[in-house]
Amino acid sequence: MNIKLKLIVGLSVLLFSVNIFAASKVHLDHADTDIFDEASLQNGAKLFMNYCSGCHEISLMRYNRIAKDLNLTEEHVARNLMFAGNKVGQTITTAMPEGAATKWFGGVPPDLSLVSRSKGTDWIYTYLRSFYDDEERIFGVNNKVLVNASMPDVLWPLRESQSEAEFDQSVLDITNFLDYVGEPAKLIRLKLGKWVLLFLSILFILAYMLKREYWKDVKYGIWRPRD
Repeated sequence: MNIKLKLIVGLSVLLFSVNIFAASKVHLDHADTDIFDEASLQNGAKLFMNYCSGCHEISLMRYNRIAKDLNLTEEHVARNLMFAGNKVGQTITTAMPEGAATKWFGGVPPDLSLVSRSKGTDWIYTYLRSFYDDEERIFGVNNKVLVNASMPDVLWPLRESQSEAEFDQSVLDITNFLDYVGEPAKLIRLKLGKWVLLFLSILFILAYMLKREYWKDVKYGIWRPRD
């Protein structure tokens, strides 16, 4: 390895270490999401589609899956939540052309299907509430969690029209919806898990009673009288 390559590797490791150290210093507020809160999920879906889906897609989710899981009719979803595509069986994409996205933001905004699993719900919740005015940035805002983020504060209309508590709840609902989108099967898995644990508990009791019955003969012998 020549000196130039060693220097590049060394600087890369140093920059990576600095970034990790800086990220570890960011305080993340606890989101405390609850994907069984149907009203929260419904409101989160509405807010996401109105404020976020113009730039971000959730291509691993389908409109009709949202209708089914969130107890909505497909007609309601088609009328109120579909801004790209014309069939409820389609995946949820954005109407923004890639060329326009690259021109306006410097790149295509990321797909948010798995953001709750890659970043965590605490990160999403804190990030959406951490924009502040910064005239040096192209959109006039910056973010405390993701410094120099190439994203405007799209939720500012909510911030201006709602109280702090109401705005925090709106952000929590969006975060809750993205938590659901990251693993829709969790709705079934967690419900089923409770019944599985109950079944295993009952099975344990029956197995223990059966074990005691069998060990009576092992301990005393079927030919020996018991005291």
